Amino acid sequence: MSLPNSRAVLFAVSGGLALIVGAGLWLGGSKQASTLFVVFGAAAVALAAFMGWRRPSPSAAAATEPSTAAPKLTLGRYEIERELGRGAMGAVFLGRDPATGLAVALKTLPMQRSDDEDDANAEEARARFVREAETARRLHHADIITVYEAGETNGLGWIAMELLQGQDLAHYTAIGNLLPVPVVLRIAARVALALAYAHAQGIVHRDVKPANVIVDPASDSVKVADFGIARIADSSRTRTGMVLGTPLFMAPEQMAGGRVDGRSDLYALGVMLFQLLTGHLPFEAGTLSALMTQIANEPAPDIRHWRPELPEALANIVAVALQKRPEMRYADGQQMADDLRAVEASLADA
Repeated sequence: MSLPNSRAVLFAVSGGLALIVGAGLWLGGSKQASTLFVVFGAAAVALAAFMGWRRPSPSAAAATEPSTAAPKLTLGRYEIERELGRGAMGAVFLGRDPATGLAVALKTLPMQRSDDEDDANAEEARARFVREAETARRLHHADIITVYEAGETNGLGWIAMELLQGQDLAHYTAIGNLLPVPVVLRIAARVALALAYAHAQGIVHRDVKPANVIVDPASDSVKVADFGIARIADSSRTRTGMVLGTPLFMAPEQMAGGRVDGRSDLYALGVMLFQLLTGHLPFEAGTLSALMTQIANEPAPDIRHWRPELPEALANIVAVALQKRPEMRYADGQQMADDLRAVEASLADA
């Protein structure tokens, strides 16, 4: 307890004495009354003095003062809690909706205006960004990551997505860490069906690869992530002649800057399947130009070159997916999924 404030004690004592004297005069100065009010007056003095001594402690005083903590950074209505990682296109943050407590993954994409771009073109780029993100938001499929919202804040585009548990498939592409073949076929079939659903909505992924498929064995979850992000990123850039996506997984027509459709995604799924089964990519080169030449002209190798024990039917599925001409590939993801499941069933019977 802190020392009493002298003014508070003086006021308390004076008030108590005044109460004693006043009370005694009012009751005519009888001995009993005087005695009684001396007792009550003394108690009043003690109580008042005690209250005067109890000055707020520094911690208590601080608790009553307004908080001076810096406000959290926000994107739209989401508060940023911490960074989760960085990719080729931008950073990913853990965000939270303060109204509902929903945790989300906030993927950000810089949308700076180039030196040779006017304000009208920059505004159109932002409008395209939001439009493409809203298109991805329309997808509602068990094996496609959910997009909650998208927007643009101070030149930074952002997309609020479902926060996932698990590991991306890139973890399982190295020799010595490959998944069992039936598991690979099961995952690939689910991805093919997710792509079929999106293609039926007129949406092309454009960047199918192991890093964009998240799996969680504990919950039997398979999620295709970053749907349409390559095209969304394209709408935020003004430089021409850029190759978007990941070249190692690109179909010949996409690498050449031609028209892209669902069959381009199925080509990329074929490359992903090739890598998950063998630990190798069908085409690898030291330079982008050499890689483009291989993808455009050289036939894809047979997966049995590295794993002779794999069934011929599976090798044929990969070969069809990796055809140079789109019309020679699977027409849709449903066809590819059916063939993958047939091979999986034959392996189980064997």
